[in-house]
Amino acid sequence: MIIDQLLGNKRDVPDAELAHLHEEKVVLPSSALVKRIQRVKTDHGKELGIRLAPGPDLEDGDILLRNEKEIITISVLATDVLVIAPGSVFEMGQVAHALGNRHLQAQFFDTDSDYAAAVMVVQYDHTVEDFLKHQGTDYRRQERVMPVPFRHAEHTH
Repeated sequence: MIIDQLLGNKRDVPDAELAHLHEEKVVLPSSALVKRIQRVKTDHGKELGIRLAPGPDLEDGDILLRNEKEIITISVLATDVLVIAPGSVFEMGQVAHALGNRHLQAQFFDTDSDYAAAVMVVQYDHTVEDFLKHQGTDYRRQERVMPVPFRHAEHTH
């Protein structure tokens, strides 16, 4: 079966409707969310092809197939990340400058996010962790399902 369009997201389906459906999940690492064409398998062994037109990246909970009896959704694996919470704008500037020189991908969240603080999140890297320790910058290592996949940024000098 080839999936050529998404049918919404599971978070928008009422729980009462989901309760009556057999759910299968396609478990993907965050890096696979940017791929428009891929062959996948559900957690119950059903093989699917995904061939999507250019558009937004896949997200946790996206619906690939839905009928009266079943629903097949995307389930994103947690990513090993460093959640960095500098204590001041000055400290954030120093950290952002140092990590920017490494061309490290980062995502930023405000106090109204799940983090409940203004933080910068990067994929785990032992050299970054060492840098943060030596700087005395507050950080936590966590496994998180990221709302947006980390992607390689285009860069020129």
